[in-house]
Amino acid sequence: MNQARLYLPLLFVLAICSLLLALLSGSVSLGWSELWATLGGSQTELATHNLILELRLTRALGAFATGGLLSLAGALMQVLVRNPLADPYILGISGGAAVAALLAMLLGLGGVWLTGSAFGGALFAMVLVFGLARGRGSWTPTRLLLTGVVLAAGWGAIISFILTISPDSNMRGMLFWLMGDLSFAHSPMPALIMLLLGLLLSWPLGRDLNVLIRGELQAGALGIDSSRIQSILFLLASLLTATAVVQAGSIGFVGLVIPHIMRLIGLTDHRLLLPAAALAGGSLLVLADTLARTILAPQQLPVGIITALLGVPLFLYLLRREASLR
Repeated sequence: MNQARLYLPLLFVLAICSLLLALLSGSVSLGWSELWATLGGSQTELATHNLILELRLTRALGAFATGGLLSLAGALMQVLVRNPLADPYILGISGGAAVAALLAMLLGLGGVWLTGSAFGGALFAMVLVFGLARGRGSWTPTRLLLTGVVLAAGWGAIISFILTISPDSNMRGMLFWLMGDLSFAHSPMPALIMLLLGLLLSWPLGRDLNVLIRGELQAGALGIDSSRIQSILFLLASLLTATAVVQAGSIGFVGLVIPHIMRLIGLTDHRLLLPAAALAGGSLLVLADTLARTILAPQQLPVGIITALLGVPLFLYLLRREASLR
């Protein structure tokens, strides 16, 4: 337990380093002196000031918030449905957001309209999956999971139909949004606030989550109200996912693998795992977005491609190392 606690400050340092790297890297190279002068409030060239504070810092904070939201939502979702393959998108919430966002793009809408449409679609999908899973009685994690998977397939069919009828001029923007693209991100503050609220609301439940992930019978024997905890988890994970999707589109992999990586390095207590997952997920997405902006500069890649290329070998290495230690 004491050794596991050391990972939190290390992950915090990693998060700071990833943000600094994002501010320094890009199609225009910057030095440490220019960065420190701008961050310290010293007089710098207007172009440098705008580049660091209005472009790179905004995007880096947006990437960190999005990665943290997805990782935290993934950790909560894996407890909720007690399935190691669960990720933030498994209940079809991102599908509802994607349909609404693509329809807004098809109509030529952008900015606030695009953001509002995506969030509204995510909320509609959240209400729909919960209502159908509950039916006329109580819901179970298995029923919730099956309902979400079926609805996700339905949303996928609608997305394919929208892409089919869309003009070529809209296709690139739609595909980038579906693969995850932080160039759509605006102010990172709402996402950062939602990430902080998610941590503040979920962290006190850590002890209960440690028991609930082992099964409802054991949780009930220890006096834990499983139904109440599961309802909180569903609502919280859904809102975290909706906020992340609105911020950067559908970015896969992060919410699925980061919680597992945290468990593989020894963070099994959710009181440590949840903040660690938020820090690690945020750092991973900042690094991935930095690569997406710079690897083929001035052309930018969808960040979802980079997250998979970075995370898959890391996860496989840790998984193999754990197997070899047994």
